[in-house]
Amino acid sequence: MSLKVVAHYRDGRILKGLSVDVDASKPSCHVRASGGPAVEVKLADLKALYLVRDLEGDPARHESIQVAPDDSRLHGSTLVTLQFPDGEKLVGLMNRYPPNRPYFFLLPVDAGSNNIRILVNAAAVLSLEATAPA
Repeated sequence: MSLKVVAHYRDGRILKGLSVDVDASKPSCHVRASGGPAVEVKLADLKALYLVRDLEGDPARHESIQVAPDDSRLHGSTLVTLQFPDGEKLVGLMNRYPPNRPYFFLLPVDAGSNNIRILVNAAAVLSLEATAPA
């Protein structure tokens, strides 16, 4: 099954396309941009790989950073706040905190987010802290 992905490189580049081999335990995946060949994307070169509902998204939409108290994803998860060196801040849920691997998944707290899951490169993270639900 093809996943819609948006690769955010540590140097600021962005690549949007489809991938069939995203795996946090592997050092790379392949992304096929619209009409182009598949290119190898090394996870170490990324800040994060966003698995999305729509490749265009809605730039005007503001993500909620509050998790609903009745959100079933809270059970067994840790609410975290993550910041990248470029200033981007994410609030999400993790199944394993602190992460014990170089790449880990984060679920956005906003159930209406365009992001389904985010594969984060731990080496590209400025700070990662557990947060108490509001």
